[in-house]
Amino acid sequence: MAQLSKSEILDWLREDRTGPLRELYARADAVRKESVGDAVHLRGLIEISSHCRRQCMYCGLREANRDIERYRMTREEIEECARTAVALGYGTVVIQAGEDDALTSEWIAEIVGAIKRTTPLAVTLSLGERSEEELRAWRKAGADRYLLRFETSDADLFRAIHPGRSRNAPDRLAILRQIKQLGYEAGGGVMVGIPGQSYESLAQDVLTFRALDLDMIGIGPYIAHPATPLGSGRLRPPIDPGDQAPGSEQMVYKMIALARILCPTANIPSTTALATINRTRGRRQGLQVGANVVMPNLTPVRYRPLYQIYPAKACIEESATDCNQCLRGQIRSINRFPGRSTGGRGELEVNAGVLANAASPLVQLQEKSYGG
Repeated sequence: MAQLSKSEILDWLREDRTGPLRELYARADAVRKESVGDAVHLRGLIEISSHCRRQCMYCGLREANRDIERYRMTREEIEECARTAVALGYGTVVIQAGEDDALTSEWIAEIVGAIKRTTPLAVTLSLGERSEEELRAWRKAGADRYLLRFETSDADLFRAIHPGRSRNAPDRLAILRQIKQLGYEAGGGVMVGIPGQSYESLAQDVLTFRALDLDMIGIGPYIAHPATPLGSGRLRPPIDPGDQAPGSEQMVYKMIALARILCPTANIPSTTALATINRTRGRRQGLQVGANVVMPNLTPVRYRPLYQIYPAKACIEESATDCNQCLRGQIRSINRFPGRSTGGRGELEVNAGVLANAASPLVQLQEKSYGG
């Protein structure tokens, strides 16, 4: 296990000199190569619904936003996207949505079961905070992974950007532990540069990845939708300007690199949000500082502009075929190759000859609730 203390992580997060950062990125890339190999796994993203009952202060899908057109995909459309994933050589589909109450436990279980019966794909679900009963049903139906971003390990900041939650609301860190207990591969992640987010908070995020022993770690820049309290500038959590962590491209790269060093065998994507803030090299650079996954969009093109988590998202006009060709070209341009399997964490560990490290985490999680 990498021995990086919280103070060392903080030093790296504040580091801006080119030479030391080049060394950090080279170290992370070497850990990536040794631990999970040179394959870049393509996970086909299907954004099945833009309905959401939450009021997150940065997300364009928030229920209070009446200025966007909502949609839900049909079961037939979702299954057609899964067939496209197979045709394009992907190993996984990621079924994602806002927290939409119309996506019932039974309906999702039927879709998962159909995909597992008719394709060789792994299925990742990303449907928000769900009950143990729902999670158990979807696991029984065949779902392999569940992704629930906790956004920030700072409990006070979490409550500030997720209003209207009671004190007994679900705790996302507890849900992630439950997800692992149910036999899923568990994915979490954070945004970088949230107003009110400190450098120390980001350092704790990295340690939280390690403490949770996450199988998947998503790290992207904070990009708020303009039709939200944070995006419009109406809400600004108080923080000393010197403590505010920037949502810069460089800060995202540092977070990816540190996550790779502390969590060597995790799957870490180079995200669409990173490609959005730098369309020329963002995604490719993410792969060169520790990431090993990309997520091409399989959502039908007519729906993509409606999934407005944030504006001007990369690749919303590209067909699934064009997106696939573009990403494969980017992967080969950095002397890596597209993965040909489902790319589960256990599989990567075996293939790289690395045993999973089940040792106690370097720093224990703070025992604060993130739900209320």
